[in-house]
Amino acid sequence: MSTDFAAGPVRVRVPATSANLGPGFDALGLALALHDELTAEVVDAGLAIDVEGAGAEEVPRDESHLVVRAMRHAFSELGIEPNGIRLHCRNAIPHSRGLGSSAAAIVGGLLLARALVTDGTERLPDGAALALAANLEGHPDNVAPCLFGGLTIAWLQDGAARAVRRDVDPAIVPVVLVPPFTASTELARGLLPDAVPHADAAFVAGRAALLVAAMTGTPQALFDATEDRLHQSYRSSAMPEAYDLVKRLRGAGQPAVISGAGPTVLVLARGAAEAQAAAEQAPDGWEGRVLAVDLPGARQLF
Repeated sequence: MSTDFAAGPVRVRVPATSANLGPGFDALGLALALHDELTAEVVDAGLAIDVEGAGAEEVPRDESHLVVRAMRHAFSELGIEPNGIRLHCRNAIPHSRGLGSSAAAIVGGLLLARALVTDGTERLPDGAALALAANLEGHPDNVAPCLFGGLTIAWLQDGAARAVRRDVDPAIVPVVLVPPFTASTELARGLLPDAVPHADAAFVAGRAALLVAAMTGTPQALFDATEDRLHQSYRSSAMPEAYDLVKRLRGAGQPAVISGAGPTVLVLARGAAEAQAAAEQAPDGWEGRVLAVDLPGARQLF
């Protein structure tokens, strides 16, 4: 084994995320305590991939696997390429449900690769990893909370992704209502108009600012703060059941939004009682799960 690489396997743990939070389209993201665990090691030759859990029957076992693609990008950035890779994925994040499975794969792959290179963390620090992950994902609002945990506000500056992290008020309890069907991010994004009325833009700017305040210390404002006029209603035809559930929950006074590009519904419950009540609203065939905010974000376990 070359001294350029770690002698044994490395493992990383990456959280699910919910992006496009209410009015925070392409900017606000939340890390959720639902995790994929990825283990990789450098071997003499070839590529071996083993996958269990969510998506195991659908994901490829070749160079097109998203974790492998992210690893290759990181190795290229570090200027080194191993002769062979063995990868094992234990997935808990549902695929194509708006819970950041692709962001988890990308961030996980980048962190695996830098951990496998002896000085990788020094040469690819978190800021550089964020920029690389956002380039692979296409936008930064899912990869930022996956990498950093908590609530993140992400943006692009001179083409590079940047983010700030904030702790979430401990009274807030995320609840995900996960449907048995998937949705296409590309289809949902394609339904967005090229322009919105100025009044709606002003409304959303105010609500996005309020949402940051609500998430970080004023949870009583969450219902108003999660109101959106920028993206959710435009995407409703791609996920009518999810959008109807959001309207029903909001009609009952719960701060419900579409998670990411959908079709999962996220409720930012204010306390355990509201969280349990929200989870019980899952329609037949859906799964209601009370989660926690993931605080540390992606991390190397060994």
